[in-house]
Amino acid sequence: MTISRTKKLVGVTVAAGMLIALAGCGSAPEETESTGDAGNVVEGFTPCLVSDDGGFNDKSFNQSAKEGMDRAAEELGVKPIEVESSSANDYAPNLENLIAEGCTFIISVGFKLSADTVASALANPDVNYAIIDDRADNSGKTGDDGKETGDGTTDAPNIKPLLFDTVQAAYLGGYAAAAWSAQAGVNKVGTFGGIPIPPVTIFMDGFIDGVEKYNEDKGAAVETYGWDVDAQEGSMTGGFAANDTAKQTAQGILDQGVDVILPVGGPIYQSARDAITDAGSGTVMLGVDSDLAKADPSVADMVLVSIMKRIDEAVYQATMEASSGDFDPATYIGTLENEGVGLSGFGSFESQLPEGLLDELAALQEQIISGDLEVTSPSSP
Repeated sequence: MTISRTKKLVGVTVAAGMLIALAGCGSAPEETESTGDAGNVVEGFTPCLVSDDGGFNDKSFNQSAKEGMDRAAEELGVKPIEVESSSANDYAPNLENLIAEGCTFIISVGFKLSADTVASALANPDVNYAIIDDRADNSGKTGDDGKETGDGTTDAPNIKPLLFDTVQAAYLGGYAAAAWSAQAGVNKVGTFGGIPIPPVTIFMDGFIDGVEKYNEDKGAAVETYGWDVDAQEGSMTGGFAANDTAKQTAQGILDQGVDVILPVGGPIYQSARDAITDAGSGTVMLGVDSDLAKADPSVADMVLVSIMKRIDEAVYQATMEASSGDFDPATYIGTLENEGVGLSGFGSFESQLPEGLLDELAALQEQIISGDLEVTSPSSP
């Protein structure tokens, strides 16, 4: 089954408390399992992590990556080297310094480090690398716009891409958002992002399509604002900083009368929080990447649910594999089926959800996993 789209503006029971679905091309391990052996760590194994300019306290993907690295290092009994980048100018020097420190496995957090990670990997073929949210595929094919778009393979054989088909979880989040807004009689939800890149727009695509699925199933008319899936255009802040521009962008969505908003781009959720607080509207928001209500308890009372991609688990798994000499550069893709992406719990909002919503979400999840319901995005890995 393939979802249809209308015009948009710029039988399974879930245990009470949590509907969760998490990621991979290879399956992700359960939280209690490990894919490596602390007694079988290759001599000199030194895992390392370099953030993008969001830093490790972004309450989002950098922080999640660090948590995964820390967990693996603790189990293995090794000391990781973790460095933060304050700007793009830090990426290459940070990678050079990690090589100088003797790192044998380096994970780069985010697409922004792609070119520098490829350069480092090519210069150091005996070091293993992984990169989050990027294929490390920047050359070999030229698009209609004259830009190099990649040839379908990583540009260095010692880089493992860690990707996530987040559209699947975002679809469930959009359905839940629509149900919440319809129950309140508002029937308006919206989204905005940082930069229109695949790791951002894939959330927005799934969110909008999930709202439309709710409309189709329920004969509802929940309107969407901030993103047009067909045109791949919408409201963007131009970056990932929680600044006045991000707050104004959030305010522009709130001005449409929405009672649910999805900010996609790490710290920009803080700008949405501030805009909601200033408006006193009671609008709720959805978190991305991590369980935002847990990552930042100060916003727990306004986070309906979070659309998660288990970066921590992907980093943990990749580190454990590399530690025992079993590094595999094959691309990892997080999905609902292998529990790499999914929804967090609804926290204090669970008791206020429309009756039957959790069962509906669980049924949708099973349909996506089985292939009976096709959910995809132009940004799907």
